[in-house]
Amino acid sequence: MIKDRLNIKKEDEKMLNSIYWRTMTLSSTYNYEKMQALGYIYSMIPVIKRQYKEKQEQVEALKRHNEIFNTTPTMGALITGLSASMEVEASQNPDFDKNSINALKVSLMGPFAGIGDSVFWGSLRIISLGVGISLAMAGNPLGILLHLLIYNLPAHFIRYYGVFFGYSMGSSFIKKATESGLMGYITKGASIVGLMTVGAMCCTMVSFNIPKVFDIQGSELAVQSILDSILPNLLPLLLTFGCFKAIKKNVKPITIMLVFMVIGVLGKVIGLF
Repeated sequence: MIKDRLNIKKEDEKMLNSIYWRTMTLSSTYNYEKMQALGYIYSMIPVIKRQYKEKQEQVEALKRHNEIFNTTPTMGALITGLSASMEVEASQNPDFDKNSINALKVSLMGPFAGIGDSVFWGSLRIISLGVGISLAMAGNPLGILLHLLIYNLPAHFIRYYGVFFGYSMGSSFIKKATESGLMGYITKGASIVGLMTVGAMCCTMVSFNIPKVFDIQGSELAVQSILDSILPNLLPLLLTFGCFKAIKKNVKPITIMLVFMVIGVLGKVIGLF
């Protein structure tokens, strides 16, 4: 059994099972201020209630996790396991630096998001949908079932045992990973994958076309065709860079969205878009 190899105590297993089920809420309370923080707090309640008997200590622990957090929910399970282990250590060791708990979360959520988004959202989901849609188009109702099984079985396996694996590693994870050089490789690899994913998103998720066609002496000249011949998806790329530049100059996102709305309406009225 995997749990036996991880040396998980029986009294900890019930708590970790509860944490696993609660990680399902990581994105259910998603907001644009602290993203998955509320779901993370909810996931930490079992360990906080068990380890801290004083109400004030429980409140402080809950507040500690009320910080911005955002990662692939499947990979987030391992981070919750690590946090649970560190909370146990913090409750037993008065000299433990409790600020390190949130520092660990922040250091891992980015790299794990890059890995998780690429593996689960970018690869496994596409494969499962490909298999499911092919069967469904042929009239086979098993397509839906296979899609759900192909995606969810590996995802929930990683999610479930990620909690236990993270808890078994404890607060020594960062130290061991840093000393061995593993964290450097993970971060670098995840950064590369993350940048590739963002680059792909620019052309697949950002839509910006100019359908205007000019009639020059009986010949049609399509603006979008000219731009595509120079560089496909040039406009989405320039639009993404423009937004990035504006945000770096402290332009509020809501301002950028309002500008796009005005440009879109005016462009439609004059026939540009």
